[in-house]
Amino acid sequence: MHGANRSGRPFTGDFAGILLYQTLYDFGFSSKPVSVASDDGLSLIDCRITNAVKCLPPENKPEPAEIKTCNRFLATELSASPEVRVILALGLVAHKAVLMALGMKQSALVFGHGARHELPGNRLLIDSYHCSRYNTQTRRLTSTDFQQVFRLIRAELD
Repeated sequence: MHGANRSGRPFTGDFAGILLYQTLYDFGFSSKPVSVASDDGLSLIDCRITNAVKCLPPENKPEPAEIKTCNRFLATELSASPEVRVILALGLVAHKAVLMALGMKQSALVFGHGARHELPGNRLLIDSYHCSRYNTQTRRLTSTDFQQVFRLIRAELD
């Protein structure tokens, strides 16, 4: 078990969490820049982290059936959290999962890094490439690109 399956907190203990938690901290969404375990004292501020898929998929690539099965959990989280104004989708899987959870057609909103989409209920969906090791090492996503997405989120919330 690695990452969240070991630590008990999404994106904790894996490479993607390094960029994510540092950026959350830089923009005032986290009390610490590093997350190592669910009991490490880190607190999220005006932020919640959840996953589109709740289990560890083979090769870390969720199958459509896993996404569909877990989507009811995401739908429940979103409906139970009407105060959430901005949803950040890390990658296409998350983008599509949000649309599915809200009962929207997959073709309704096109994924694009930095894209801003209006959602029902006065919410916004903002897309980013996933902060995975692959995306950062290939420079598909740089820390500057990721920070720009968070600037957009911070501007929306402020």
